[in-house]
Amino acid sequence: MEPRLEQYLAEQQLSEQTLKVVPLTGDASDRRYFRVLLKDAKPVVLALHAGPIDYAAMPFVAVAKLLSEVPVPVPAILHHSDPLGVIGLEDLGDVTLQAHLGAATATEHDALYRQAVDFIARMQERGEALRSDAYPPYRIAFDVEKLTWELEFFVKHYLLAYKGAAPTETERAALREEWSAIVDELAAERRVLCHRDYHSRNLMLHGDSLYIIDFQDARMGPDTYDLASLLRDAYVDLNPQQVDGLIAFFLAHKSGDRHPADEFRRRFDLMALQRNLKALGTFGYMTTSRNNTVYIQYIPRTLAYVKANLAKYRRFARLQGLLDPWL
Repeated sequence: MEPRLEQYLAEQQLSEQTLKVVPLTGDASDRRYFRVLLKDAKPVVLALHAGPIDYAAMPFVAVAKLLSEVPVPVPAILHHSDPLGVIGLEDLGDVTLQAHLGAATATEHDALYRQAVDFIARMQERGEALRSDAYPPYRIAFDVEKLTWELEFFVKHYLLAYKGAAPTETERAALREEWSAIVDELAAERRVLCHRDYHSRNLMLHGDSLYIIDFQDARMGPDTYDLASLLRDAYVDLNPQQVDGLIAFFLAHKSGDRHPADEFRRRFDLMALQRNLKALGTFGYMTTSRNNTVYIQYIPRTLAYVKANLAKYRRFARLQGLLDPWL
């Protein structure tokens, strides 16, 4: 067993109760996760960080508190050790929304997605009421700088590194002009509380409810951001009727807000385009820089989203012409 985990279990007086410690599949960060099976008690999950932590200053801790006040379901934090770099969490099991969809009936599928969309509406509405600089998400946003960085990340890690594209300086300048038009519009929208990575792999099915995980990077952004992340998810297929229905469900549950459906859909598609381009950058980065080829399988679906949105709006004709040779 990892020595820090062994020491942590001893400090929490769990050593004698421990039956087995099982490594879990981690995320794309430097954290590692372990399930601790206990005698006569529910298992717990231990998040092992690369080194010591400052628990009180961690965005994960502050955002967990914020989301529990919304409230939306998040894993409970059970205990921690700063010097050992360990946080003990409620064990939500292994079933993500993505994993469950293969076994779900059409009725279950619809109900789970409606629950996920309801959580977005709730975070946006209650997030405004809970606004305070004491919480990190209210101090950072998807502004011009961040959104532009994400699109340049796509250029660097997908076009150049993964696809081997060699755009001329004229083409690079044209891309920057297109990015500027997209980013300026998105950054100018009214900002709401956003999870930032709200998709089927960050929603766990535990009991009768979904639980939200991986929320430490929450920040302010457009009201379309989390919805585009969920409904234009690189990891699952949703048909057009499902997407249309869930967008309508979201708009019907946006208390006090009135959005013309066609205008909201235009903004949703714009947000989805930016987010899917960033996702391609992430997949390229994980493949070429981290030697992790798992994400290659998700590129075709994400590319299909991008191409559909480029073809849907005349304003993207130039961008479509620039990207077509490399996509």
